[in-house]
Amino acid sequence: MPLRYSIFRLRRKSLVRGAILALGSLWVSFRLSGFPEVHVCLWLIAPLLVAAAATWDTARCLQRRWNFYHGGVILLLYVDLMVLLMIAFLLVAPFSGLVL
Repeated sequence: MPLRYSIFRLRRKSLVRGAILALGSLWVSFRLSGFPEVHVCLWLIAPLLVAAAATWDTARCLQRRWNFYHGGVILLLYVDLMVLLMIAFLLVAPFSGLVL
């Protein structure tokens, strides 16, 4: 199977798939929440779950021994964590009353 189709093989590890899913779910969550005028939208749970799956897919790429690839995967995990926290903030902030 050509390399361009390997992103669709879910059994294989893929950093590209994890990054695309995480950033795509962040973009979808911005669109759903009406950013910058954030409003209540429970549909943000779906992008939150997709971002969590993307984080898991990225974490699968970690190696046992440290090298620069392993360090890059850790940086991508931090990016995924920031995406998860931003989506969770967009989900919870309208209920807190702090965002007008």
